[in-house]
Amino acid sequence: MNSKKPPTATVPRTIAENRKARHDYFIEEQLEAGLSLEGWEVKSLRAARANLKESYAIV
Repeated sequence: MNSKKPPTATVPRTIAENRKARHDYFIEEQLEAGLSLEGWEVKSLRAARANLKESYAIV
């Protein structure tokens, strides 16, 4: 009668993807980068309400 659940391994998943950019442009190379987020931004991402409609990056 063990009421504790065994720890589950969390699998990294894609939180957001810019589908319009993938449709409009040919992507030759893919880079992965990190961001520093504020508290309300983290809450939105955890709730799966991210919006990348007008996003851009300078590399």
